[in-house]
Amino acid sequence: MSNPVLDPVVRCSRFGRHLLAAHPLLAEAVAGQLDRAFAREAMQAFLSAPPCADEAALHQRLRQLRQHVWLIATARDLAGSADLAEVTAAYTTLAEVCLAAALDFHHAALAARHGEPRDEHGLPQQMVVVGMGKLGGGELNVSSDIDLIYLYPEEGDTAADNNAAAIKSISNHEFFVRLGRKLTAALSEATADGYVFRVDLRLRPWGDSGPFAMGFAMLEDYLVAQGRPWERYAWIKARPLTGSRHDELMEIVRPFVFRKYLDFGAFAAIRDLHMQIRREVARREMADNIKLGPGGIREIEFTAQVFQLIRGGKIAALQQRPTLTVLGELVNSGLMTADARQELAAAYDFLRRLEHRLQYLDDAQTQQLPDDAESQAMLAEAMDFPDYAALLAALERHRNKVTRHFEQMFAAPQTDQESHPLTAVCCGTADAATIRALLENAGYGDPQRVLATLDTLRQHTAQLAESTQLLLNALLPPALEVIGSQPDPAATLERFAALMQSIARRSTYLALLAEYPAALRQLARLLAASPWAAQVLTQQPQLLDELISPQSLMSVPDWAQLAAQLRDELDARPGDTEAQLDALRRFKQVQTLRLLAQDVAGRLTLEALSDHLSNLADTLLAETLSRCWAGLKTRHRDTPHFAVVGYGKLGGRELGYASDLDLVFLYDDTDERAQEIYARLTQRINTWLGTLTPAGILYETDLRLRPDGAAGLLVSSVEAFRDYQRHHAWTWEHQALTRARFVCGDAAIGEAFEALRREILCLPRDAEKLREEVLAMREKMHAGHVNTSELFDLKHDGGGIVDVEFCVQYLVLRHSNAHPELADNVGNIALLLRAAAAGLVPAELAQAAADAYRELRRQQHAIKLSGAEYARVPLSAVAPVRDGVQSLWAQVMNTAS
Repeated sequence: MSNPVLDPVVRCSRFGRHLLAAHPLLAEAVAGQLDRAFAREAMQAFLSAPPCADEAALHQRLRQLRQHVWLIATARDLAGSADLAEVTAAYTTLAEVCLAAALDFHHAALAARHGEPRDEHGLPQQMVVVGMGKLGGGELNVSSDIDLIYLYPEEGDTAADNNAAAIKSISNHEFFVRLGRKLTAALSEATADGYVFRVDLRLRPWGDSGPFAMGFAMLEDYLVAQGRPWERYAWIKARPLTGSRHDELMEIVRPFVFRKYLDFGAFAAIRDLHMQIRREVARREMADNIKLGPGGIREIEFTAQVFQLIRGGKIAALQQRPTLTVLGELVNSGLMTADARQELAAAYDFLRRLEHRLQYLDDAQTQQLPDDAESQAMLAEAMDFPDYAALLAALERHRNKVTRHFEQMFAAPQTDQESHPLTAVCCGTADAATIRALLENAGYGDPQRVLATLDTLRQHTAQLAESTQLLLNALLPPALEVIGSQPDPAATLERFAALMQSIARRSTYLALLAEYPAALRQLARLLAASPWAAQVLTQQPQLLDELISPQSLMSVPDWAQLAAQLRDELDARPGDTEAQLDALRRFKQVQTLRLLAQDVAGRLTLEALSDHLSNLADTLLAETLSRCWAGLKTRHRDTPHFAVVGYGKLGGRELGYASDLDLVFLYDDTDERAQEIYARLTQRINTWLGTLTPAGILYETDLRLRPDGAAGLLVSSVEAFRDYQRHHAWTWEHQALTRARFVCGDAAIGEAFEALRREILCLPRDAEKLREEVLAMREKMHAGHVNTSELFDLKHDGGGIVDVEFCVQYLVLRHSNAHPELADNVGNIALLLRAAAAGLVPAELAQAAADAYRELRRQQHAIKLSGAEYARVPLSAVAPVRDGVQSLWAQVMNTAS
């Protein structure tokens, strides 16, 4: 009686038909298991009971288990009951269980004759079988071979237990070589029951000519001295499957695979490997190979793994093995768009399922599409298509998408610049008139200045290694071309040359710019737009890495996701304060550079930019608070009753790129040690923010807005702060409250602070006294920022930014009692419009002042971005804007009542 679940196996697999015919009882044996995946425990039980009496019995049992797993997994797959993950997990588990069983059996047999292998201290040694490739990644396919490497921890000799009979001792090396040969035979020898897995040992050091098994020390020596680029790729998925001391082994492997510094040479290595595969595919006419052919499985794996090789040393989340998991982490890390990941993941699923169905046909290790009608029809049915043509159409769609993403990633750079017209300029191989004409045609108005810059660069890089010099020579002509199209090309080139001098000895950055013409163009735009950006990149060249991914560079920040990533990165460095400080600074620099790129591209309004920079500060402050509390030895509770309050630009969400942070710290804790403990916490936070590390500082801080200013306590209790604000604070301190907000920490304290803030702002006030005090403070500020130039200071001069801020603060303090909506911390522009809506300021005047404030801040931002120390412009450039502000000042401050 046929089982309907097995019918698709009979129709779509010649091997399945043969297997069921050769073993008539097999269908009945698996009938009760077809409703669930074959679990690890069930496989182990199949092998262990009854125990195998000899090697022949072990071989037979292993192969019988493989038949059971094959039939159940295939039937469930073809019936639609098992997804790709279940199928690959079934075969990965089968390999692991069979390896362990065979290893235990043969280790015991060898140890009975020769004793246990031991190190110099007499401790027993076990073989560590390393699974490579798809086995290492937990992605084994149906008819795959398994790539293995046989290792052992220490050299030594075998020795019997004290009470054992006399044995013939051999070296550990000889023991594990013999064990490896037995293990290989147990899995791969073809018997009347078939085989379990074909075993491939060619990925071991020195390949076929290398030792069959080797100690950890020999492996480490090989990887350090002789490991080749393609072997880094091979070891990405390496996973110890047996034995112990796995952490020790991975400490050897990890630095070989995942470099401490960004490694853009990996692009060239993988590109070369791929070209070798492509040439072999073409030579052997394998275009229909869904693994190695265009748009195949290997291109998806390469796309994921090149990022692992380049960035895995810096992004721990990329140090994973399964391809689909890595693609997901690339999205989380901002290195790939969600759409690209979806297309690649869908193609991977389709191609792997098709690969399995190709292998179901005859249990052959093949990825080649069939050319006979019978196989094509079976394949179409197995893939649930009406005919083979429909299957090919779907396959082509997936392969085209994979090819598009792969070629975008691996397009070869133009490393031979001999044909570039500006090569003659860089190498000085043309006469002066020709060079001048070439530079003028490229956009340079002062050729002599350009030549002087290039000459200085040549002098500073004359001692470079030949390979690095070649990279730089290849980079300069396209760089000259790109920079020539910028607004001030000569100045931009000087900034570029300074950057090249800084990074020239680290060829990976030159390789980055050579691999990514788009990164070179983005770099030129940033250097042209901002000397400040040029300075940041020159001091922290690792940020160049961010330029290679336009998707992440130009994507709107998801601060919740970014905060989670930062938290994970810090969690990966427990107890290492220095590493955590650097991680915080790198995070800030990366996010700031992304915002700067969007700013320069005109994608952000100034308000949106300030919001993002404020969110960035909030995120960093929250993590700093968390880490500082965790590292405080005297903390008296798990969670501090403590909050960080932001004032000034942070509080008003108007941060700029280089703004400092005005901070006040509060606590609400009745413990008698609270003041002392939270003072230590505050000091620690301030140290974390302001300490200079190789990655710079995080933020400069200003704590003078706390009660009693610089003479006051670093941290105040909520009650003391309330008393101070009610009874002792100056009017200017209440002005400052208009732009204060809870940033991070205990939310209950945040709520108490906001309630107090609103209470203070809504107090009734004497209008004339308030006016006099606000005017006095404005005059004091003006006296502290005397402008002796003929230019207009956008911030401090009358009719500038500060005048708008003081008008708004006066309106809030004067009228919030009657109009509590003015107490909301919603920004100066919104508050001006609310004041107009309340009839406190003429609507037309409020709108004009709001527009003026926005324009003054925009100009201030642009000037600071250009590197100027003071934001000053000719008065004629802002006269109408200044007039709008002065009209507001006259209305609010001179006619106040």
